[in-house]
Amino acid sequence: MIDHITLRVRDLEAAKDFYRAALAPLGYVLQMEFPDGAGFAVGGKPDFWLFQDPEARPQHLAFAAPDRAEVDAFYAAALAAGGRDNGPAGLRTEYHPDYYAAFVLDQTGHNVEAVTHRPPGGAGKAAKAAKAARKTKKKMAKGPKGLAKKVTAGKAPQAGKKKKMAKGPKGFAKKRMAKGPKG
Repeated sequence: MIDHITLRVRDLEAAKDFYRAALAPLGYVLQMEFPDGAGFAVGGKPDFWLFQDPEARPQHLAFAAPDRAEVDAFYAAALAAGGRDNGPAGLRTEYHPDYYAAFVLDQTGHNVEAVTHRPPGGAGKAAKAAKAARKTKKKMAKGPKGLAKKVTAGKAPQAGKKKKMAKGPKGFAKKRMAKGPKG
């Protein structure tokens, strides 16, 4: 997973204005500013940074959108903010059947894209899938059966007691661990 990315721009002030408007439909806000840079965030921590560089070269950058309506809103906002059309919102079936994206060029010439991979109405399905994944993750975090209760009750398992999970593969604990690594 990417923590953050920096895009070099020729005119920082113009870029801040453009991205402030273009990324608003995707939930981004200008979070931090420095003399030669600015950070945009969704939910607090900036993950998209701009940096002033008169020699900046055009790049391609795609932002995930939750659904097709957000892609459409990004496209309209980016054009209204001075972006140039580089591909209107629509399906790009050459990538896959549900690749829905819009492309604009910013003032530096960066190809900025908003994309969703979900079918129409797919955001609801994705939300259900995310909820199921969180539920599974919660179950897995409990560890072996009964261990979560003992640990939370302040009775962590003692090192000397044998547990099936601590042994590993059949016989491994006795044969390998007692003697140390082979070699």
